[in-house]
Amino acid sequence: MGLAEVSSVLWRERELLEMLLFKLEEEQLVLASGRTKWLARATREVDVVLQEIKRTELLRAVEVDAVAAEAGIPANPSLAQLADAVAEPWAGLLREHRQAFLTMTAEVQALAQANRDLLTTGQRAAREALLSLTDGTATYTPGGEAVTVGTRHHLLDSAL
Repeated sequence: MGLAEVSSVLWRERELLEMLLFKLEEEQLVLASGRTKWLARATREVDVVLQEIKRTELLRAVEVDAVAAEAGIPANPSLAQLADAVAEPWAGLLREHRQAFLTMTAEVQALAQANRDLLTTGQRAAREALLSLTDGTATYTPGGEAVTVGTRHHLLDSAL
């Protein structure tokens, strides 16, 4: 075990994060297009990549702890701490990995939030459409009780 193995695992994690970004963008395209037929598959693919990331993180933790022991630093160090404890060119490479992880993590968080927003908007639109077909509109009283307000008459195009 050594820094070469740590670097190899870090490269694998970066590849997986790029795959996660791709899968999140796919999911976003499905959501934005309204083709919900593929939403479950897109979400499942995101979950598969997340599971692989978890397995790789465990492998990284084992490798990093071994290198930390060799370097004489406490177990479970951050990449910055590990970079500070090792010589060049490994220190520079570990810092590059750390910066790439920070950048990709921010991108993943932004895409995941955008996807959640799309899901919420879609769910709200579907709920409102369904409510418009009922005899009244569901709302709440100041005390939090559900009530139905007014009766509406609807024309529905049967061709839909």
